Amino acid sequence: MTTHDVTNQAPPLAGYDVYAADAALREGVARYAAPERLPEIDGELGELGRAAGSAEAQHWGELANTHEPVLRTHDRYGNRIDEVEFHPAWHSLMERAVSAGLTGDAWTRPDGHLRRAAGFMVWSQAEYGHGCPVSMTHAAVPALRTDPALAEQWVPLLTSRSYDFGLRAPQHKRGLIAGMGMTEKQGGSDVRANTTRAVPLAADGEYLLTGHKWFCSAPMSDVFLVLAQAPGGLTCFVLPRVLADGTRNTFRIQRLKDKLGNRSNASSEVEFDGTTWAQRLGPEGRGVATIIEMVSATRMDCVLGSTSLMRQALAQAAHHAAHRSAFGGPLIDKPLMRNVLADLALESEAATATALRLASAFDRNTPQEREFRRLAVAVSKYWITKRCPVVAAEALECLGGNGYVEESGMPRLFRESPLNSVWEGSGNVNALDVLRVLTREQQAVDAFLAELRLAEGADRHFDAAVKELLDELADPAGLEARARRVVERLALLLQASLLLRHAPAAVADAFCRSRLGGDRGSTFGTLPVGADLAAIVDRTRPSLR
Repeated sequence: MTTHDVTNQAPPLAGYDVYAADAALREGVARYAAPERLPEIDGELGELGRAAGSAEAQHWGELANTHEPVLRTHDRYGNRIDEVEFHPAWHSLMERAVSAGLTGDAWTRPDGHLRRAAGFMVWSQAEYGHGCPVSMTHAAVPALRTDPALAEQWVPLLTSRSYDFGLRAPQHKRGLIAGMGMTEKQGGSDVRANTTRAVPLAADGEYLLTGHKWFCSAPMSDVFLVLAQAPGGLTCFVLPRVLADGTRNTFRIQRLKDKLGNRSNASSEVEFDGTTWAQRLGPEGRGVATIIEMVSATRMDCVLGSTSLMRQALAQAAHHAAHRSAFGGPLIDKPLMRNVLADLALESEAATATALRLASAFDRNTPQEREFRRLAVAVSKYWITKRCPVVAAEALECLGGNGYVEESGMPRLFRESPLNSVWEGSGNVNALDVLRVLTREQQAVDAFLAELRLAEGADRHFDAAVKELLDELADPAGLEARARRVVERLALLLQASLLLRHAPAAVADAFCRSRLGGDRGSTFGTLPVGADLAAIVDRTRPSLR
């Protein structure tokens, strides 16, 4: 029937190179990678980018979210097994992520954090839920390294490029996945209120745990880092699912969480009943100090995940606008749509520049860089994860009704978008963490301000905003109530400093005028007159092979 002819619809955004299509990402990698290693890194990221942009990987993402994980508490005979079943598509996504080094490369290769950060942002655009166990496995390594003996036991398998799913004795597996259990019913971010008890055994460093974890990430994992109250106070423990003799540890999965988004991934409530065996990681009473590097790494992944999601949302919006016509021409050529897309592009590029700068700080790992990232990671985690939902919503609207149906993939992006702002400390928790650094760790403040000043004199709006920030920091009255305002200003100035130094003039000028100079409205698509919208949008458009 002629009425069934399909016209004026954008083709699927499939069969493209996610990495090659992202100019800000490619330029950032080139900026921070050692020149002699750049061809190798570019080659690996290009291969991963083509896989992420393939129709096959996109189909894996659809299947993994349509066929959600299923909890099997007992086998057919009534034996307690506490296993989680996943669709084969989930395992395909995990296998590619692990084999690409997204769980281990940061700790084993030169420029490892940069490689891994860029790869995480590229591959996550295929599907976001499986990024949770990928992130947990990556982040467990620095915490385990506080104990050389435990690190020797666990780190080689956690950094392996082999994905080996299934509950078996760890020494018989080619690679392992890690999870984490900190949150309890009576308090989320206030982990010092944990009530899980750890009773020491006769053997040194071995304990039995009793308690209930309200949110346990990736319960199908091989090993977990958990917090519990030992006789000496809150302590970190290593808890394997299967013991060395092949018997299963007591790890009772009570239920899987029914979540807004992130539905391909299993999040759970688990119970330890007094027979759960664990090894102490670090001294008793030093649980928070021991696990803090893991938290820093997972917060960094919140930045990467939200940056990746914003980039994919922008790519879908720009692709649709390039192929959809209205009122006599392609949407992307219409001034108002171009303003919206350019505004979204500024958020995406600023987040990308920030994420890669943070990755470089982990690679360099000098005292100055450690002080810088102490403040910059918390600031960036707060702001970039907050921007993600509004970017996803506006990008969805660019597709109109097409974006509101599940088949477009945009609703899944939108449901995923608030996650990273909640995970690893919600907005207030991150803002208060920043406040503690501002008031107690002057070296970290100085390192952050030194980074800002690298762009001093490049833009009048930037210089004025830096002065306003310094004035605000000098006034301690009511600082807690102003914490979010201060963190937002810190984040915008960090992004502006990076864009002024490294982005095209059209991008940096529009960002500073709109975000720092106040020359914009309250919604996307209100960039100032005179902004080079075409240059900004053209820089962001993905193209099919």
